Amino acid sequence: MPKYTNVIIFGATGDVGSAAALQAHQEGATVSLAMRNTSKPIPQLDHLPFKKYQADLTQPSTLKTAVREANAQAAFIYGIFSGPDYMRSALRALKEAGVEFIVFLSSFIILTDIHAVDPSDIVPWEHAQVEIALEEVYGRASYVAVRPAFYASNILHEKQAILQGEVKHPNPEATFDFISSEDIGHVAGTILVNGAQEHIVRLLGPEKMTLRDAVNIVGNVLGKEVRVTKISREEAAARMKAAGVPVLMVQWHLYNVLDRARLYLESPEASTARENFLSYAHRPLEGFRQWVENNRARFLD
Repeated sequence: MPKYTNVIIFGATGDVGSAAALQAHQEGATVSLAMRNTSKPIPQLDHLPFKKYQADLTQPSTLKTAVREANAQAAFIYGIFSGPDYMRSALRALKEAGVEFIVFLSSFIILTDIHAVDPSDIVPWEHAQVEIALEEVYGRASYVAVRPAFYASNILHEKQAILQGEVKHPNPEATFDFISSEDIGHVAGTILVNGAQEHIVRLLGPEKMTLRDAVNIVGNVLGKEVRVTKISREEAAARMKAAGVPVLMVQWHLYNVLDRARLYLESPEASTARENFLSYAHRPLEGFRQWVENNRARFLD
């Protein structure tokens, strides 16, 4: 019997949100989708009886109507980092409308207390600010932060380079875990309906793999020979800036793939992260090659 029988999903057009919605449905909940544009198709979900409600996490006034019409008791949300209050207004609106429980898609690389994350460590810091807001508005007993590590879908950033036959990277030997978005959503949807004993659930993929090996697997699945070339930090920074990546994100990205690569996999927090998946899932973790084979068309479109 579900603990929360009516749930609402924000971000259902994304891979994690759609997987969370599907899993919540399979767990026996009535699922509603909150969307900025309700006419946007969601191929993974449109065959299911999910009602769509117009709502935007950046516009708290839209949330109350959607939640009340959906009669939602629990909500899956993602981070909005553009506002000065780090989602406090949205969280208060959700709570006032009747949402009792939140599952928040956070980040594995919060490796310290949320109040102690350095602001220069921009990605974990921004996620930590939303977790702080959740603690203030909901309290630890009424939210769960799902903290996945390195998404398998990050390899799609190299799609054009792979198709052209050469990937240039400042640290091809950087090692990550390549967890699938579907696995993240599977856990999030299960927790959304049934709750969890802890308020932080870390998730890692099933494999430790270098970026070079990951590119080679993609090339193999696509039937392409792909060369991986190491470039300097300076060249990598110039390439990202030319692509429009903000300077702070360029610096953070290079820090993570050059200076901090592998550290999160070797952290104490990693020891139970794979077991966490098995605690909530009904199937084994998806390996990277299987993910690439399942998403082959996304590399070719």
